[in-house]
Parts: sequence; C-alpha cells; structure tokens
Amino acid sequence: MPATVYLSTAYLPPSEYFAAIAEYDEVLIENEENYLKQSYRNRCYILSSDGIQLLSVPVLLGSLHKTPVRDIRIDYSKRWQQVHLGAIMSSYGSSPFFLYYFEILQKIILENHIFILDLNQELLRAILGMIRLDKKVSFTNKFQPVEGKSNDLRYRISPKKASLYHPKKYQQVFDPDIQGSRQLSIIDILFNKGPETKAYL
Repeated sequence: MPATVYLSTAYLPPSEYFAAIAEYDEVLIENEENYLKQSYRNRCYILSSDGIQLLSVPVLLGSLHKTPVRDIRIDYSKRWQQVHLGAIMSSYGSSPFFLYYFEILQKIILENHIFILDLNQELLRAILGMIRLDKKVSFTNKFQPVEGKSNDLRYRISPKKASLYHPKKYQQVFDPDIQGSRQLSIIDILFNKGPETKAYL
C-alpha cells in the first residue's frame, strides 16, 4: 500500500476523511486544484435536534470562473463564525466532551484567517492532535491528474458521492439520520467519545 494519501482541503471534515488519514503514514493536501463548489472544502455537516445541519464558510470567488483553492478568500461580510459556533454549541453543548475541545476550535474559527486553506489546515492540525493521530501533513506543489489510484481521495470523499464508508455506532446527543451519518463532521464523534474517537473511525 502507498505510504501517502492525497486529500482535498476540508472544513471540519467528516470521519471518513480521518479514517483515511489513519491508514497512511503521510498526508498530502491538494494545493494546486481549482476550487470546487458544494464540497467539503468549505462546508461540514453536524447533527442538530432537527437532523443533519449544513454549516458553510462563505468565500469570495471574484469574477474568475476557475480560482486555485490556495487563493480562495473567506468572506467576512457574513456573520458565519457566530452562526457556526452557535450551531455547534446548540448541537453539542450537552455532549460528554464538549468542554474539553470546543474552546480550541472556537479560538481557531475566530482568528479571521484570510484564506480557507489556512483555516482548514489549522483546524486539521488541532483535530489530529485531539484524536492522537500523529501524521506528517504537507501540501502538493503540482497538480496531478486523477488516475483512480486507491490512495487518491481528493474527489472521492464528497457529500455528493456515495461511499462504502460507514462509521461505527456510538452514543449521540440526538438520534442520527442513518442516510446522512457518514457525512457528519469528525466533531460529532469527538464531542461524544473524546479520547476514544480514533477507535470509532
């Protein structure tokens, strides 16, 4: 098996993303692709009392049809930080490990990163530490065409695509929507299972 997995950048990615990371020694985050809308690159899903809830980071695309993901800026004209943090508090405030991790994530989200890539990368590093996955993470420096290799998951982990991945069952604050549970952000397991998170990937 190749030692390196190729992944897209992602905002509070689903557990499938971290399950893939756990299988490899090194992680390469795609830095050279054109930004892809309606993907995990700027969105995540959490479990609220009303079911699966989408949280999306607004971005500035400008007039360019194709913009490299590394150049995608976050749009702070919208109050997305307050909305996301409020939704996370409402959904997970009563979960067993909320107080252990929320302030760390909150601090990162409120740092006003200019680029989505930087926000995602800081969140990724923090969450890898929380779930005790010690991996080397770096960026690609050249775009490689998609060739269907087993370790290339840049476009396979997507909210729009079916997946064979199914996270293990665990106690949640709200009953999960079975059809959408695989899309849930890693924070769903993290807030509910804490140090055991890695065992549930």
